[in-house]
Amino acid sequence: MIMANPTSESQFVTFSLGEEVFAVPVETVREILDHEDAFKIPHGPDYLLGLRDVRGQGVPVIDLRLKLGMTKTVKTPHTRILVLDIPLKERVLALGLVADKVFEVTPFRRDQIETAPDIGIHWRSDYIAGIVRREGDFVVIVDLARLFSDTENTLLHTGEKSMAVA
Repeated sequence: MIMANPTSESQFVTFSLGEEVFAVPVETVREILDHEDAFKIPHGPDYLLGLRDVRGQGVPVIDLRLKLGMTKTVKTPHTRILVLDIPLKERVLALGLVADKVFEVTPFRRDQIETAPDIGIHWRSDYIAGIVRREGDFVVIVDLARLFSDTENTLLHTGEKSMAVA
């Protein structure tokens, strides 16, 4: 990750999945909603929980824990859905990600963001845009466009088409 100005800051929304803390760029977050069960889509991948109506738009809701090879999310009073607009090459993908808890919007200086080490984690490291050390712990910045690669987008898009036909 080459940065033009190492002291410049970017804003991120931090959230937890289990004990781990993750972050996404604030500009991709449209809104944060209370958790509600999604409308189930038959034959979708296990991490696709279904569709949720967000201001008149059907938005696919993803259990990010399952997508990253973790255990399924267990709903609590803190569970939230981050509604994201993920810029891809040809379009913007609207997606809801289930988070165990959303913490805050926080700035990270570009020189704080380290590249993803090969540490034997349960998901491919190309999903990691960077790692920030904070308060004796780590925050993993998720590369949303890579996480939902062309293969994944095709799968989600197929699920949306199936829903439209039904």
